[in-house]
Amino acid sequence: MPITRREFVKSAGLATAAGAIAPTILTSGKAVARSTRANEKIAIGVIGLGIQGRYTTSRYFLKNARTRVVALCDVDTTRREHTRAEVNKTYDDQGCAAYIDYRELLARPDIDAVVIMTPDHWHATQCMHAAAAGKDIYCEKPLTHTLEENRRLIECVRKHSRVFQTGSQQRTEYDHRFVQACDYVRNGRIGKLLNVSVGVGDPPKACDLPEEEMESGLDWDLWLGPAPSRPYHSVLSPRGINNFYPAWRAYWDYCGGYLADMGTHHYDIAQWGMDADATGPIEAVPAIDGDRMRGVALKYATGVTVTHGGPSGTTFIGTNGLIHVDRGRLHSVPGDLFDKPLEDDASRLPRHVNHGENWIDCIYSREKPICDVEVGARTAAMCQLVNVVYRHNTAVQWDPKTWRFVGSSKPEWMDYQRRSQFALPQA
Repeated sequence: MPITRREFVKSAGLATAAGAIAPTILTSGKAVARSTRANEKIAIGVIGLGIQGRYTTSRYFLKNARTRVVALCDVDTTRREHTRAEVNKTYDDQGCAAYIDYRELLARPDIDAVVIMTPDHWHATQCMHAAAAGKDIYCEKPLTHTLEENRRLIECVRKHSRVFQTGSQQRTEYDHRFVQACDYVRNGRIGKLLNVSVGVGDPPKACDLPEEEMESGLDWDLWLGPAPSRPYHSVLSPRGINNFYPAWRAYWDYCGGYLADMGTHHYDIAQWGMDADATGPIEAVPAIDGDRMRGVALKYATGVTVTHGGPSGTTFIGTNGLIHVDRGRLHSVPGDLFDKPLEDDASRLPRHVNHGENWIDCIYSREKPICDVEVGARTAAMCQLVNVVYRHNTAVQWDPKTWRFVGSSKPEWMDYQRRSQFALPQA
């Protein structure tokens, strides 16, 4: 029988009051998942069962010979029970448990790993609790919602020695065209890299949706979590099974806008092509023409500039040509750039079957996946810095080593005022 929320928070040391999450989370000696041996299936729990959660579960884990989905969690009863029925049907039994509160799922010692597919404002908190509970983690991008969350999450994952994959699957999939683009950039086929443009959507906006009546079956308070309290609206969490991506992504209380939603894919490729996974920009400046929707530029210590704008995808511009890559296209100038293979001794990025398999491989080997927690955090920080500039219309200096602004800054640039019962955990 699933344990209650009260029992979990009491046993895990997470409560400061009934039902509250304390700022201090589990130490590595508590609630640690069992060790996964090479001949054992990985027991997986999935948190968040919207369109992306159901797709990721079905594609990578549900029928995988090395995994078994044993538990699900969603604040929406319809989504939760629908997905549980699908899982049980796949395994031809009734063994999949379902929870409203993710903390109850994390309390199970038989679960080795979790897949986190909730709205972005929940990611860091849930990932940190999962790491402290001894679970390996696959988390959808954008990995974090604020700049403060990045450093804190990395520290937590490292402290608890978890295998962490960020869901930036352009590094592993799409016929490896992103791998090829980055290989050619990193091997100097377009000369010295000067500029990268990233064509993605708009920055976020304030949420001004009116109150709507809510059907029963949704825990709205848990959906909001650390975000500011506000009345329910179906745009944010449409009830039931949906085959579209809800528009909570447009509002800064929950996401970095469509800039971050797809930007964490295409800025990720910019970082990869620059061989900058362990660093980040040192400055972010407003658009030259004052545009508050496009044109913010990130400047790197190498002299390379990454600009928000241009065609969809990532465009690398060098002294001898350019490479543009998107999910459906790989293009170069000059046009015959890819006709000549790389030299035998050229550096080459790894190629994997898919993102899920890479994570599973690493759970067994205990190596870092291709989109480790720092990779995801570095890319999220790029989008967050761009959004700070759009929102406050000012240039900012950034130290990628300390994850802090250089010179004058404001606290709200780093983080937001969370509801007290959902304070960001300490590592």
